Amino acid sequence: MTPTLQNTILNGDCIELMRKLEWGSVDFILTDPPYITHYRGRDGRTIANDDNSRWLKPAFNQMHRVLRYGGFCLSFYGWAKIDLLMDAWRAAGFSIVGHVVFRKRYASSERYFRYTHEQAYLLAKGNATPPTQPIADVIDFDYTGNRLHPTQKPVQALRPLIESFCPPGGLVLDPFCRSGSTLVAARDTGRNWLGIELSKEHFETVARRLTGERTAAA
Repeated sequence: MTPTLQNTILNGDCIELMRKLEWGSVDFILTDPPYITHYRGRDGRTIANDDNSRWLKPAFNQMHRVLRYGGFCLSFYGWAKIDLLMDAWRAAGFSIVGHVVFRKRYASSERYFRYTHEQAYLLAKGNATPPTQPIADVIDFDYTGNRLHPTQKPVQALRPLIESFCPPGGLVLDPFCRSGSTLVAARDTGRNWLGIELSKEHFETVARRLTGERTAAA
């Protein structure tokens, strides 16, 4: 077991890399894992491991292990596979303590409805203390253009979550860091950060986005 790194991006399998981190060494996890929906964007881009759930339980098991007791994990999700995600969260030991909706001014797709929101669940490890000044459970979600990743999240929507659920100077982990928005938001709010990204291409994108920060390949 090696000391948990800070202000670093790791390129590799998040399950294997989290196994190397110390137990209880992370203060907050904010992540956007694959939704297991065989995603394909309008431009044809896809998401690695979005076609299977083999990674799901071991990944959240490791997230629970590395998170400190009393810490929070906020996970985006796709409603179509919420049964699989709920099962993985509970099997790992998380309690489901909250839900947030991200309101968009545009539709990401249309079928039975015009889909104009994203959503995430707030998970807790152990007896977590609520924030002294809770934020609203509806947050505006600006369009990023998905320039850096097919499901790129806006930094400004993530900042209040980090400020609410991670203490100043704490460590934020994103094991599916994609475009690096979580890491940028953590840095901007005075927190330390650790990102893991499987794709070499996206890893390099995040490294360029966080110019001047240390990166590592694993």
